[in-house]
Amino acid sequence: MPTFDVSSELDMQEVRNAVDQAAREIHGRYDFKNTGSEVALGDGVISLRSSSEDRLAAARQVLEEKLVRRKVSLKGVTYGSVEDAAGGTVRQEAALAAGISADKARELNKFIKNLGMKGVSSQTQGGQLRVSGKKRDMLQEVIAALKEADFAIPLQFGNFRD
Repeated sequence: MPTFDVSSELDMQEVRNAVDQAAREIHGRYDFKNTGSEVALGDGVISLRSSSEDRLAAARQVLEEKLVRRKVSLKGVTYGSVEDAAGGTVRQEAALAAGISADKARELNKFIKNLGMKGVSSQTQGGQLRVSGKKRDMLQEVIAALKEADFAIPLQFGNFRD
């Protein structure tokens, strides 16, 4: 019985490179001079700091440009609210998606079930989803349907077995 896995991961090396490039650009750009703007990568989170909200928005735009250039999906980055910090500065944190949450897994299972393909089933396995079917062609149709739908998370398809 053919199967494949659906997962949602970010290439952390590319994220690290994008954050480093954004930090270098922010440090060197004239419009960021004396604003105290910085971008830093923590454990599963990117921290943005600046002196004002408009400078913070500009730093966020620089970060997003670098992420896109390195082919990191922006769907995997969830921004928190802008908070006031010490010294009249503002900060914002962006959480990085790792795995498929239980709610998203239920949503994906329901979507696959609603496709109405006979013999195709899916089950959650940790942070992944395993989809199995009677025929390889049916599974390829499921992959195409999942790619067309927007689930607000980056999806990767792997471990395709006949």
